[in-house]
Amino acid sequence: MISYEKTDVGIKRHVNQDCIFSSDERVGKLPNLYIVADGMGGELAGDYASAKCVEIIVDEIKNSTELETVRIFERAIQLANNRIYSESKTDPTKAGMGTTLVLATVFDGHLYVANVGDSRLYVAGKDKLKQITKDHSVVAELVRTGELDEANAKYDKRKNMITRAIGAESTIVPDYFDVAINGGEHILICSDGLTNMVDDDEIFSVITSDNTIANRGNRLIELANAHGGKDNVSVIIIE
Repeated sequence: MISYEKTDVGIKRHVNQDCIFSSDERVGKLPNLYIVADGMGGELAGDYASAKCVEIIVDEIKNSTELETVRIFERAIQLANNRIYSESKTDPTKAGMGTTLVLATVFDGHLYVANVGDSRLYVAGKDKLKQITKDHSVVAELVRTGELDEANAKYDKRKNMITRAIGAESTIVPDYFDVAINGGEHILICSDGLTNMVDDDEIFSVITSDNTIANRGNRLIELANAHGGKDNVSVIIIE
């Protein structure tokens, strides 16, 4: 496994509320671990929420006694949710804070993923880019029910209204995915600072190019900022 990760504040924001973690080496019982979290709830609270979420999850996975990947993920996510939610209720400066989360590990021909919110994980094969995660957002729900088409969804003002976040409520229900891979794919985890600025065709072209993995990661950040850089942008490319 090799990976490249980068996070950038973007053009319009003054604080980076994204937090990322990337390890090609073992973390606890997992052979590798990759995380993207995008905080919300005011500049300081959002920044804190994403960083705290990543810190709790990494620490819990390092010390987990669980044997199954989904159980390792589940316990870490629930612990992060409980602590962030509790702190948001007891500290007025952090009221309403929360964070999206994408959590992934790869081994034995499988990609295991958990997600909450609208940060995304994609897998790019030879011919197409496939979004594995499902956005937990108002607009995504309307698209899934047929009340809004994808063309209009891109410009809908409710696009950034998410329906699930770590720490937003006392309980959280993540989505879990198990994807069979053959080893030739490109995996991308990113915050919506990328996907709101760069369309899927451009993303596919960049991550399947012949450039180095670092150059491809940097190019995605550059494109997001060149297209407006309205939000923090984070990417992890895994191969």
